[in-house]
Amino acid sequence: MLHEYRDEISELKQKDAHFAKIFDEHNDLDQQIKDAEEGRTPMDSYALETLKKKKLALKDEAYSMVREFIKERDSKK
Repeated sequence: MLHEYRDEISELKQKDAHFAKIFDEHNDLDQQIKDAEEGRTPMDSYALETLKKKKLALKDEAYSMVREFIKERDSKK
């Protein structure tokens, strides 16, 4: 997730427990989705779609937090 912000994500995960939780939950959902799509975990299409929407919402939230972190960091320079 958001590989181009790897350094910022690493720093945010250490400084912000909420961000770390969002990041971990996103990764957990990603694995659940992969397991369902590859047939390892049975799941109906509605449940799969629900997981995908939740994952996207978490990614959006994490992205907003990363952008805000960068903005604040750069304003201090």
